[in-house]
Amino acid sequence: MLGLPPEHPTLPSLLKASGYRTALIGKWHLGYPPHFSPIKSGYEEFFGPMSGGVDYFTHASNNGTHDLYANDEEKHEDGYLTDLISHKAVDFVERMAPGAAQGTPFFLSLHYTAPHWPWETREDHALAQEVKDNLFHLHGGNIHTYHRMIHHMDEGIGWLVEALRKTGQLDNTLIVFTSDNGGERFSDNWPLVGGKMDLTEGGIRVPWIAHWPAVIAAGGTSAQHCMTMDWSATMVELAGAQANADHPFDGMSIAPVLRDAKHQFERPLYWRMNHRGQRALRLGDYKYLRVDGNDYLFNIPADERERANLGGRQPERLQAMRAAWEAWDATVPAIPEDATVSLGYSVKDMPQR
Repeated sequence: MLGLPPEHPTLPSLLKASGYRTALIGKWHLGYPPHFSPIKSGYEEFFGPMSGGVDYFTHASNNGTHDLYANDEEKHEDGYLTDLISHKAVDFVERMAPGAAQGTPFFLSLHYTAPHWPWETREDHALAQEVKDNLFHLHGGNIHTYHRMIHHMDEGIGWLVEALRKTGQLDNTLIVFTSDNGGERFSDNWPLVGGKMDLTEGGIRVPWIAHWPAVIAAGGTSAQHCMTMDWSATMVELAGAQANADHPFDGMSIAPVLRDAKHQFERPLYWRMNHRGQRALRLGDYKYLRVDGNDYLFNIPADERERANLGGRQPERLQAMRAAWEAWDATVPAIPEDATVSLGYSVKDMPQR
């Protein structure tokens, strides 16, 4: 059984213990009931798919199983999934407003599946039967559909922001918009190289937008390096809570950066991926990268497309960063020998980027 052990502390469980109301609306992808679920891991409410991707209309996963839940129970509800997720998020914010006005804060994880395959817009209900046997939808989609799917998500985020505004919560609510990886198939990560499943910049550099009028000055830009896990440490600090003593955070709080966009501190970032034997370390301006057994050294501000390998000209720096990565790797659990990668498509379906 694969999943997030319910006994392991999480961001929502730590916030819930500090008096926050908590909800996850959207994708979970950390295990199935009865052993795993958002409800078992700190969320009071859940609406969405348990798996990584479902059809936007039938809400069935790639094996044909219906996969839409309300808390731990299956939920059959008609509608385009992106819109259902948006409306549920708005409903949660509106229901939490009276309590928030009285001093009870809330935490909402809003995990859209859009613009994940299958390539279906709000108007593409007929496609559901066509792709039901393979949601990777290898024969369909285009940049126009991809754009429209993002537009539907963007509309939903607008509805949520408007709900916060109407209920008087917008100024003192921290909104974070980010992504889990670079785009694939129909996205364009220019000028970066690569996308999803790559540790080149196109696969790991993602949007990072924070909105909190009471604290964050409008229009600021930060050069601070950070990773998604840093948000857990940040939000727990902002809530006045603490990490579980037996499970310290891997991330570092970036709360000072929210208060002052010019604030910076050294933040080494480490990655590893079984696919193509990839590894990476970003430290300051430099990045150590290994792909398919080849080691590279890049100065990212000077060469964000990672085309000018400096390893031969700066061998000492390359060796030092490689050693630092290997020292870090020794501190984390090993990747299991039987770990596999399933991309869903190959060069037989489309040429490589």
